Amino acid sequence: MLPTEFSCLLGLLAMAGLAWNPYPALEQSFHDLPPVTWDPVEQFKAFQIQYNKSYPDAAEQQRRLEIFADNLAWARQLTKEHRGVAQFGVTQFSDLTEKEFRQLYQPSQPSFSDPRLKMGGHPKLQRPQTRSCDWRKAGVLSPVRHQKNCKSCWAISAVGNVEALWAIRYQKNFELSVQEVLDCQRCGRGCEGGYVWDAFITILNQSGLAKEKDYPYIDQLSHKGCQEKKKQAWIHDFLMLPKKENYMAQYLAEKGPITVNINSRLLQNYKKGVIRPWVNCDSKYLDHYVLLVGFGQIHNFTYWILKNSWGSSWGEKGYFRLHRGSNACGINKYPITALLEGSAPRMRCPR
Repeated sequence: MLPTEFSCLLGLLAMAGLAWNPYPALEQSFHDLPPVTWDPVEQFKAFQIQYNKSYPDAAEQQRRLEIFADNLAWARQLTKEHRGVAQFGVTQFSDLTEKEFRQLYQPSQPSFSDPRLKMGGHPKLQRPQTRSCDWRKAGVLSPVRHQKNCKSCWAISAVGNVEALWAIRYQKNFELSVQEVLDCQRCGRGCEGGYVWDAFITILNQSGLAKEKDYPYIDQLSHKGCQEKKKQAWIHDFLMLPKKENYMAQYLAEKGPITVNINSRLLQNYKKGVIRPWVNCDSKYLDHYVLLVGFGQIHNFTYWILKNSWGSSWGEKGYFRLHRGSNACGINKYPITALLEGSAPRMRCPR
């Protein structure tokens, strides 16, 4: 189990529904992404209608148009650099500066150093390495959540990890309460941001989690504080995995989804395809937790499949893909997973 000296201070020092439908495969050619219209004024008009955006006066309208145009130019450059592998364009974040986007969802203190988490006792993996794995096809993932105005990606990714492991291990599909993690977090930061290991420790301290329907998400801390609800699922422990992408892939295929921490910079304008960062995604600046749910390959080009927490209208129905094999955006820095008691998983990851 966890050492008693594991504290909130360690985290602060280390880092500054019930629809269970398989998700279709997203295999595609590098050259079949649809063209993008780059006229900023027309795009801005369509953007305002699509996302119901309005501004208090003409000056703010003009300022947001200029920001939008800058983001559109940046998206065009990124799409050009990706040479048909990925597409960037208009998203719900297109009228925000990079600083505003960072402040919207990400904690104020990104990670620059390793937390001293438990590293030993890594399970020996038995199955041979596969070329692809997609847990969406198994129907073990909960619907994509939207964190809204709460910096709760750390809690959402941890809860999603537990949900998937219970579905794989025990064939029990349910949505668990993210709000319980926020309200009952031992460090008390909640919607200010947090660390995934604090989410797992909270689940351990609470002796499990309630169902989402019994303790619903409200994207802020509850005025009632931490509430006692009937527990639906629990964990035995949690573990940081080796920082090796091949091991991460094999563990993912054999055991189930894992949480990872990445640099979110290229997600602001992401539309679809495989993100292949070159110099635009510092692997040391990590500010966003997501759930790693699979991997695949197109024409010998390998990628990860990740579940985000910005709603199903963002990206590829709430998911995105990231190049595998180059530590893209720092994906192999903090691979962490909950551990369950009991027998080995009863299902294989669909290819």
